[in-house]
Amino acid sequence: MHPVSLLIGGQSVAAHHGATFDRIDPITGQIASRAAAASTEDVDAAAAAAQAAFPSWSALPATERRKRLLRGADVLESLTPEFISIGVAETGGTPGWYGFNVMLASNMLREAASMTTQITGEVIPTDTPGSMAFAVRRPCGVVLGIAPWNAPVILGMRAIAMPLACGNTVVLKGSELCPGVHALIGSAMHQAGLGDGVVNVILNAPADAPAVVERLIANPAVRRVNFTGSTPVGRIIAQTAARYLKPVLLELGGKAPLLVLNDADLDAAASAANFGAFMNQGQICMSTDRIIVDQQVADAFVEKLIVRASRLVAGDPRSSHRALGSMISQASAERVGALVEDALTKGARLVLGGGIEGAVMQPTILDYVTSSMKIYAEESFGPVVAVIRASSEFETVRIANDSPFGLSASVFTADTARGLRIASQIDSGMCHVNGPTVHDEANMPFGGVKDSGYGRFGGKAAIAEFTDLRWITVQTGPRHYPF
Repeated sequence: MHPVSLLIGGQSVAAHHGATFDRIDPITGQIASRAAAASTEDVDAAAAAAQAAFPSWSALPATERRKRLLRGADVLESLTPEFISIGVAETGGTPGWYGFNVMLASNMLREAASMTTQITGEVIPTDTPGSMAFAVRRPCGVVLGIAPWNAPVILGMRAIAMPLACGNTVVLKGSELCPGVHALIGSAMHQAGLGDGVVNVILNAPADAPAVVERLIANPAVRRVNFTGSTPVGRIIAQTAARYLKPVLLELGGKAPLLVLNDADLDAAASAANFGAFMNQGQICMSTDRIIVDQQVADAFVEKLIVRASRLVAGDPRSSHRALGSMISQASAERVGALVEDALTKGARLVLGGGIEGAVMQPTILDYVTSSMKIYAEESFGPVVAVIRASSEFETVRIANDSPFGLSASVFTADTARGLRIASQIDSGMCHVNGPTVHDEANMPFGGVKDSGYGRFGGKAAIAEFTDLRWITVQTGPRHYPF
């Protein structure tokens, strides 16, 4: 059992009332972590610590802030074994998945560090004689980052990296499903010498989440909110932030389509679909949930996908070098299993997988999926992919857009111009031609449209999310007044 504390003002502390909660290993059923369960008093203390640290952190020269963030990336990488050990136990992900998490999270922090000298303004033409007008960006204050469990090092770091680079201090509200992983991010930043209170970590028991989140958003010190998670919870976050007039950045659910056109390289498309559908047991917001394939090539494509997916075996990630581990819980596996059963009763064909044992679900492919089935529209968030056969190019695009979600998408075709044309017609925040739907880089503008949220993480695009734009004028000559 891994003990986990809160991080407030540079100190690892127990919860104010001494409460704890347990995170259960989804494979073994044993306690993976016992974490401090924050109360509203702890929330207020974390926000106060971040507010107290803000003046000195925001006043640091950009190069000094960059140096500290770069040290943070190095410390994070040095803790890779600890992240793997804790993460595998808390979520059932594989060691390879957690190693990748730490690698990309470290690069996100390095990219954010490079942005410290890119926060610029402009001189604006003015009609006022003898006046100069400027637009300048400044840190907004304390930023609340609410991170999920499914890619916890990547998304935990994304919640804080650019806010820190922009001169803000942060409170990271970690997930109750991976408290040890998110607490370790805070510990790494403290070890790197960012300063007491610059990064604070709050954890909560599942039943306390509504009260803790409400209190965090309501705290006057908190000036920005970012959230990555499900669309239903994102709506609650947005509504709560609106009541307190707090801007919020939301990256929510997805139902990513992978379009296979009639001229596509089927081997390349099958490899991308196999990776995109089953990586991390399909528990990624960008996971390939739908494969929309031209019926001219559908049979050949499905055969190639089956060959690739049949090589993947899910199970306890500690028992061997498996590509796939478990889902986050048995309940999640059963939920996905119910989607599969619904599809089968309505005419879909199970061409691979479907087996569930506890929290472990084997890679599953459903063919001949139609709009009458729940899995056509609902985000599966599991190792199952729906193959939908389309009669034409027009139909592939129509089906791709027949979803309330709009996060990631991809198009496979031998004709690059055709791919770009199709990509421009798909309603999504991201689209990749001849590449997988699961793709992220630290410097790219990451985010969705429609029910997949709004705002952008990553690189220069995130500067606007975590700074205030101010208009400043300097009167350099006499000013005329009407009276």
